[in-house]
Amino acid sequence: MKRLFLAGVAALATVTMMGAANAADIARRQAMPMNAPAYYAPYNWTGFYVGINGGGGWGRSEWTNAGGSTGGFDVSGGLVGGTIGYNWQLGQWVFGLEGDIDWSDIRGSTSSGICVGTSCETRNDWLGTGRIRIGYAFDRFLPYVTGGVAFGDVKASVAGFGSSNDTNAGWTLGGGVEAAIAGPWTAKVEYLYVDLGNNNCSGGSCALSTNVDFHTNIVRGGINYRF
Repeated sequence: MKRLFLAGVAALATVTMMGAANAADIARRQAMPMNAPAYYAPYNWTGFYVGINGGGGWGRSEWTNAGGSTGGFDVSGGLVGGTIGYNWQLGQWVFGLEGDIDWSDIRGSTSSGICVGTSCETRNDWLGTGRIRIGYAFDRFLPYVTGGVAFGDVKASVAGFGSSNDTNAGWTLGGGVEAAIAGPWTAKVEYLYVDLGNNNCSGGSCALSTNVDFHTNIVRGGINYRF
């Protein structure tokens, strides 16, 4: 009987020590530090940038004088140029100033109305804008609206007669999206409506003093490098 009692005490002690060891091991495993998740800093749009842009435009022109009008006719063509700007980011809002200057080949002609029997052409050879941008950043993705002044030449030509070329100032309004693609590089796609107003073609160039208006829609892409 004594032996049986001693054997039971020994077994109980063994089980107790094993439980204590397991509990200590669990406590040590729970106390081990876990690896923290990797931290990715949100993208910051603040800074100066330069870039290139290119795309196409389509719109309308109309010639009017004392003899009547051509009615609106189509103008279209491509454009390519350079961009410069600066962004300030406040929270998720991004405010910026942007300017660009483009070579343009937007043109169109008509032989209707006051141009019957000949051909009247409206042509834009260069186009620039100075705009504000307001965007809302979703980290590396920035949709924005933009607007400001536009300036460029409006050339009016009458086949076999003469031409007039004026530099006009007008306005522009549009919007787009820009995305960070790699390192300091970003890419954008934007739409602009541009109205350059009227070119007054004198009687010496267009037979009669004629108002030539020009407005166009522009869709273009661009690549920017941020400093």
